[in-house]
Amino acid sequence: MLPYNTDMEPVILPEFGRNLQGLIDYCIAIPDRDERTACAFAIAETMAGQFPHLVGEGGDMSVIWNNLNVMSKFKLDVDFPCEVLSEEKLHPVPAKLPYTSSRIRFRHYGKNIEGMIDKVCEMEDSPEKVIAISLIANQMKKLMLQHNPEGVDDAKIIRDLNFYSQGRLNLDPETYILHEFKEVPVVQMNNNKKRKKK
Repeated sequence: MLPYNTDMEPVILPEFGRNLQGLIDYCIAIPDRDERTACAFAIAETMAGQFPHLVGEGGDMSVIWNNLNVMSKFKLDVDFPCEVLSEEKLHPVPAKLPYTSSRIRFRHYGKNIEGMIDKVCEMEDSPEKVIAISLIANQMKKLMLQHNPEGVDDAKIIRDLNFYSQGRLNLDPETYILHEFKEVPVVQMNNNKKRKKK
């Protein structure tokens, strides 16, 4: 009874077929390096004959040797005639992202609000600074409403702004009024309407 392909070892590059994969596996197992190298060159010539479009200008065989090395799972220890792909180049490990580990005082406001408040505190007194403080305070209110849709006390936002700025942005909650934000209802389209009979 013939074995099914699904019962065999998977072919790494199926476009080259199982026979070439078997030849490469045999080549890896040859103990003598010179004999192994000669076998690898013979396999490369066979691949070039079967897949001539992979041979570059002037008989460049680098693509053939790269594929051969990949099919050997990078275990082929021979004297390659050119530089071949390494496993590290084929499957590079991305560098870790440099996440900051600094503590966020109020998570519902996020880290960006802290940075914006610090920048505004460095500004000289001007109409632009007043506008920036207003924008930040109202943004803080929006963010707070996302966590507490029932409502937000403006005085609480102003106290948090004062805390963040270490007292440098001290607004009067009696006179400083923040915007009122209303939740916009989501209109749902009814796609289940019965079609009119013609």
